[in-house]
Amino acid sequence: MSTPYYVSPEQIRQDKEDFVRRGIAQAKEVVVLEYQDGLLMVAENPRKTIYKISEIYDRIALAAAGRIAEYEALRVAGIRESEIKGFRYYREDVTAKWLTNLYSQHMGAVAQAWDSKPLEIELLVCEVGMTGTQTASGQQNNQIYHIAFDGIYSEEEKYAVIGGRTEAITEILEQNYTDGLEIPAALRLVTETFQTVEADTDTDDYEVTPQTIEVACLEQSAGRRKFRRLSTEEVTDLLS
Repeated sequence: MSTPYYVSPEQIRQDKEDFVRRGIAQAKEVVVLEYQDGLLMVAENPRKTIYKISEIYDRIALAAAGRIAEYEALRVAGIRESEIKGFRYYREDVTAKWLTNLYSQHMGAVAQAWDSKPLEIELLVCEVGMTGTQTASGQQNNQIYHIAFDGIYSEEEKYAVIGGRTEAITEILEQNYTDGLEIPAALRLVTETFQTVEADTDTDDYEVTPQTIEVACLEQSAGRRKFRRLSTEEVTDLLS
């Protein structure tokens, strides 16, 4: 009888991480940042048949970079669990932190299973704060959680980026982002950042336009449902 082939747990984990990183490195980016009235979400997404940014619940939205099929499954599960909890208890009990923990547990379990492929995806779970509420430091009480493929998550402040060129985009935002941006200025900042990164890395002529991006926002001043998806015409007007 031959000896079974042995691979250390550390090597399995490293191989899975390398596999996921190679996939996500090819994904177009998603940026979420605070603006004067809430959270703005912008994704490079020229395809109009799919969305990378979606509403989950009253104050909560979800954005993803990676495999769309896996994102769709997580999106549907998040909506279902949120609706159930909001119906059984109170709508205020459905929070971004609670949903992030659910996603973290599921994605971590898949990544740790030795005989399964990890999810090739990164998530941003976003929740806009109540109108007029601020943290002790005077900032808006918005929440942005970044969840990696292995379920490890972190809370981001002011802005967050997922996708293949995260470091380059984050570096530009660190230099140019300011508090209290109005939505036209915030949208221009993101699109100009996308264009700068594309110009530095793409050998072909490529222009970031209202037709090649997907834009949505969580507005503090809106009614119970804070999520709003911007049309191509609205994006064109804001950029002009």
